[in-house]
Amino acid sequence: MFKRKLKALDYFDCDKFNGNDLQHVKKLVPWLEDQKIRQYKIEDRKDLQNINSDQWPATFEKYLEDVGCLPFQALLDKVEWLIGLAIRLEFEDNCEKYRAITSSNAKSKHESAPSIKSSNPLDNLDFQSNDFKDGVNALAKLLNIPQHPNHLITLEACSKLICKRLNPNAVQNPNSVIVRGKPFPIMETEVGYNMGDAALNKAAKVLSLLYIQDLRDLQTKINEAIVSVQSITANPKTDTKLGRVGR
Repeated sequence: MFKRKLKALDYFDCDKFNGNDLQHVKKLVPWLEDQKIRQYKIEDRKDLQNINSDQWPATFEKYLEDVGCLPFQALLDKVEWLIGLAIRLEFEDNCEKYRAITSSNAKSKHESAPSIKSSNPLDNLDFQSNDFKDGVNALAKLLNIPQHPNHLITLEACSKLICKRLNPNAVQNPNSVIVRGKPFPIMETEVGYNMGDAALNKAAKVLSLLYIQDLRDLQTKINEAIVSVQSITANPKTDTKLGRVGR
């Protein structure tokens, strides 16, 4: 996961680095300090460079504290923070060099790079061709979806309908996606404001419904998160022999 970042830093072993391997981390940290971060004076880096010492983990924690690293628990998080610090310092040291890279320069480099042909047929589609537009409009007509002037927005609407109403679970259990109950007459109700135009008022009512739907989806996700946490924290094990409840 750090390959691109370490490659940008010109780390010699970027292709083989494993952030979960302490031996790999022991090699990386002194290199970052010597080449990029430079928190300590050269003579003060000996303990950090002595990767075979039993005291190295404590030295590493002290180093993290000195560079202002957040109190992470996982080794991977600590390594990611250090690499991010090194990248920021590298940019600050050579900001003029990187600012000189314009979009035209990037484009010329991209054009000089070898082209890679994808085997995915979707990557070879022309999304602006007439055939593609006709296909999207035919799909929208089949699904009874109004066509938008932008065919890509129409395609997005088709995708949402298919994902929500035509997924395998919905096909096997159609009743789960059929909306029941009496429709709410939103167009006949007053929403508490008047924009001075009937068309704008209708649009505002539709936006209000969409906003309420977003809030409902957010509340559902919050409820799911609460249930997940409770399933972990609200399940103590009881030791009847001790006469107390505990993990």
